[in-house]
Amino acid sequence: MTAPQSLTIRLNAADNVVVSRAQLLPGTMIAEEGIASIEPIPTSHKIATQPIASGDAVRKYNQIIGFATKDIAVGAHVHLHNVAVRDFARDYDYCAEMRDTEFVAAPASFQGYSRANGRVGTRNYIGVLTSVNCSATVARYIADAFRGDDLGDFPNVDGVVALVHGTGCGMADSGDGYANLQRTLWGYARHPNFAGIVMVGLGCEVNQIDFLLEAYGIERGPMFRTMTIQDAGGTKRSVDRGVAMIREMLPEANRIARETLPVSHLTLALQCGGSDAYSGITANPSLGAAVDLLVRHGGTAILSETPEIYGAEHLLTRRAVSREVGEKLIERIHWWEAYTKRNGGEMNNNPSPGNKAGGLTTILEKSLGAAAKGGTTNLC
Repeated sequence: MTAPQSLTIRLNAADNVVVSRAQLLPGTMIAEEGIASIEPIPTSHKIATQPIASGDAVRKYNQIIGFATKDIAVGAHVHLHNVAVRDFARDYDYCAEMRDTEFVAAPASFQGYSRANGRVGTRNYIGVLTSVNCSATVARYIADAFRGDDLGDFPNVDGVVALVHGTGCGMADSGDGYANLQRTLWGYARHPNFAGIVMVGLGCEVNQIDFLLEAYGIERGPMFRTMTIQDAGGTKRSVDRGVAMIREMLPEANRIARETLPVSHLTLALQCGGSDAYSGITANPSLGAAVDLLVRHGGTAILSETPEIYGAEHLLTRRAVSREVGEKLIERIHWWEAYTKRNGGEMNNNPSPGNKAGGLTTILEKSLGAAAKGGTTNLC
């Protein structure tokens, strides 16, 4: 006979909680732990396997995810009503777990697009960027003109896409917001998935196109065009001009064909969405295993969302290739702490109502699961 499936998941022998695999009613026996639930435990939530005194650490993944705000009995539900975040010392132990990557003897390849600057794309789009929210509608209309069969004569072009945002004016022309906007637009402008770019502005915005080009050394050319609605003479003329620019770009973009290229050109972006308590023990570690495989083939992964590794940063610093790299991560964590504080927030505000309903209690718990996406290879 098949043994009955366990009702809970223990992640580490040193943990004082386990994760429920099903909704548990009061009095439900958990044979593997030798305990019984003393109150309802929702699916994916935590149940105490030993007494946790008020002020003591709650441990999951053999890491601290919070501290008890009251005495927690064996078999009790462990969640928002009895756990909170507070400061505690972390041992960064820089580079202690760094190890040489075992690269594969024969790296894999993929079909990609080579760009003139040496970078490689997985798609071949023409992008319509906006310097300001005021030009978003025009950008969308330009891109919409190429939906359907309009690209039938250009089989190597995957499409025309508008990338818009909600800022660019009514803002200071310096500071974090302005710098982040310009850096993001620059990132799109040079992204290897774009064969060409049309950037559309209004004309009188704070985030002037010329300022962006000057700041990042971007030059106009046949495959990087710019325009403003005010110069063009209104919405319709701007749309017509943008469509004409892209039609001139399409033949050149279509000359680029996929070719066999090494996987070492790939960069994988990692980001969570809709996390619950199972994410850190299912999807995220699975993706981490894929990241390890990609790195062994010479590729790269980017663990984004720095606020969502808060509480797990000491695990990453141990894998840093140098103390300097590890300290850069900690500096960024401290930046986020200061940023949230001066804006009236705190790092533990990150978990959403959906995260909490799914069993995630604190940012520390969420981060430990989120960091699993990064696999086990070195932090560079």
